[in-house]
Amino acid sequence: MKLNKILGFLGVLTLLVVSFSFANFHSSMTKVDYNEANGVLKFTTKMSATDLGQALKMDPKGSAFENAAKAYVSSNISVSVNGSPIKLSYTGGQVNGEAVWVYYEASKVSSINTIQIRNTIMLKDFPSQMNLVNIAYKGKQKTMTFQRGKETNEVSF
Repeated sequence: MKLNKILGFLGVLTLLVVSFSFANFHSSMTKVDYNEANGVLKFTTKMSATDLGQALKMDPKGSAFENAAKAYVSSNISVSVNGSPIKLSYTGGQVNGEAVWVYYEASKVSSINTIQIRNTIMLKDFPSQMNLVNIAYKGKQKTMTFQRGKETNEVSF
């Protein structure tokens, strides 16, 4: 378990170092938490407002931006648990300075043996885009990375 945390931390640290090293580096980060008490997988995705605005071809400060961000994430994230697709429901979002936060969840998830995620957030818009997903499940943490050519990833618990 400590090794997974160390690897996750190193992955995030590498992502941050690289993002400061290259002016054209683009990234998103998603945290997935499992609530065992109610069987809900909660997703929190953070993206650059500037990058998302460019991908959506709209001003991040505009009134329609939050709904466009919701639709964008819905069409660029898909999840399967134990080989079965699950429905993601939007629960909220906000633009906070240079960051866009989008919240969504899946209910009725009783247990996870495998989780497969397809994450294409801004991959077609930015060649250097890298998406990082951290999953916390029953005391274990797994990290996935996504980039052009590697849009789908799967981990086992």
